[in-house]
Amino acid sequence: MSSTRFPWPLIAILTIAAFGCGGEEVPGRGALDAALADSLVVRQVAFGPRVPGSEAHAAALDWMTSYLRERADTVEQVPFTHVTAHGDTLRLTNVWARFQPAASQRILLTAHWDSRPVSERAGDPFARTDPLPGANDGASGVAVLLALADELARTPPAIGVDILLTDGEDWGHDPESFATEVEDMLLGARHFASTHADYRPLFGILLDMVGERHARFTQEQNSLALAPEVVRRVWDAAEELGYGEFFVEQIGPAVNDDHVVLNEAGIRTIDIIDFDYPYWHTPQDTPDKIAAETLGAVGDVLLLLIRRLGGQT
Repeated sequence: MSSTRFPWPLIAILTIAAFGCGGEEVPGRGALDAALADSLVVRQVAFGPRVPGSEAHAAALDWMTSYLRERADTVEQVPFTHVTAHGDTLRLTNVWARFQPAASQRILLTAHWDSRPVSERAGDPFARTDPLPGANDGASGVAVLLALADELARTPPAIGVDILLTDGEDWGHDPESFATEVEDMLLGARHFASTHADYRPLFGILLDMVGERHARFTQEQNSLALAPEVVRRVWDAAEELGYGEFFVEQIGPAVNDDHVVLNEAGIRTIDIIDFDYPYWHTPQDTPDKIAAETLGAVGDVLLLLIRRLGGQT
């Protein structure tokens, strides 16, 4: 057997090539199983629109709960009802999963799992009463958190991590004008806030529409006003991981979302959201608009924050 001796400059070049030039060597980058997250978007949409009261809604709830019970330390379904402005009674359920439930230091990660009962922004007027598929608007955030649960089950966090999947976030609509009715939206977050008056995690992060290909997450204005230090923590982690193309240093629009309700309850929470999504509230919000790379970037940022807070990096 013969051996070949390479000069040191060539060895350096070969080493760089082996690790790649796309940032794969950055610690923490690629920690989340992005392909799994992408498949979990597809799985949710396959149930059909997760509109409260539908068979798809019930089936998705059972599946999500079972998925988390195989991974988290504790999982609870929290049912509640809401009477709408039109007098309809909605039967809704939040899902509350916890890792290291005895830990005093905790963070909250949340997304809504229901999908909207109408597609009022559809270009075709006849499609505006169709329920939303909800691939990005709902399923993407849930998929990241479920894939995150896989990683936390494999390597338990050193701090407490709570996953809250809220129901009834996207219900509010007027069947005649499709005007938003704020009192019939953000229902799961409102219920959680009203029943957890003493809950004080270090901070919370809401994921909403986090899966679009080439997404750009600007710094949402309510997040900057209510929890600027959390915004800074998240965007710095994204920059460290090389995800500046997703998490851009730019102020975006103010969005009335679950994080506003949580902040009103004393839980300092920000919203990671790509609000420049052309398929928002249309029947075209389907899995083909979602990219595993985007889901993975968001999940990697969350994992870096969790590991760093626990002294695991």
